[in-house]
Amino acid sequence: MQTLYNLRRELKSKANPKKAKALQRFFKTGYGEYGEGDIFLGIVVPETRKITQKYKDLEFKDLGELLKSKIHEERLTALLILVEQFNQFQRALLNHNAVSKHKHSVVINHYTTRKHSATMLHHSAMTRHSVQARKQIFNFYLKNTKYINNWDLVDLSAPKIVGGYLLMQSHKFLYNTDAIASVLYKLVKSKNLWERRIGILSTFAFIRQNRFEESLKIAEMLLSDKHDLIHKAVGWMLREVGKRSQPTLEKFLKKHASKMPRVMLRYAIERLSEAKRSDLLSDSDKCRRGGG
Repeated sequence: MQTLYNLRRELKSKANPKKAKALQRFFKTGYGEYGEGDIFLGIVVPETRKITQKYKDLEFKDLGELLKSKIHEERLTALLILVEQFNQFQRALLNHNAVSKHKHSVVINHYTTRKHSATMLHHSAMTRHSVQARKQIFNFYLKNTKYINNWDLVDLSAPKIVGGYLLMQSHKFLYNTDAIASVLYKLVKSKNLWERRIGILSTFAFIRQNRFEESLKIAEMLLSDKHDLIHKAVGWMLREVGKRSQPTLEKFLKKHASKMPRVMLRYAIERLSEAKRSDLLSDSDKCRRGGG
């Protein structure tokens, strides 16, 4: 039975104390560290995903309770359920569009205009329902960012939910970047480390569509960020841009490499040739020493 009580009981049944200790060290849960106070059961992500599939229809009320939990895997499960629900509505709409396209062809060739109109009205209602459902998930996510407070929680959810919704909105408004800028910019200007990471990781959805403007703009905004986890996230997204368009990455690096934190630069250039990596790191070091 899909209840919050049963989900929590099942998670606890999978607990591994030895693994939990290792995860608490790995995710920096000690005093003064970025994950301070986080509690782990010691459940690996693949096992958590299996449990997610069994409880994927939980409502926001229960997911909100999970997100407020001090137990890391409970918060992760809530986020994975939200991702699954978001994707379910996306898949349902895509499948419906495919069927409707076929029916539309049949209606035009064999049925009356009245039946054609009924099909189109049903399609329109289905589209509105899917868009509204994903908007609710998106809004719920942004209202609960204070509980999305470790890097794996961000990385496994932000590109799908925040990035996916904003990408949908940008298509709706004909690629008008103003439709998404206010959300992303608010996140990356936050004093909250995890909201800034949500901001940059959300642009992964755009990168996968070979749209780089959002990622490059956010990367510029975060060049002076002080946190190592932001340096890694920005470098990672730049590397993903480079996978799809090396000239785009190199143009960005030519302008900004000298100002990029060392970790950010190293992540960004991982897939470049050894010679190019060496040159960029050397030039960066010269600028840091005042010789550039």
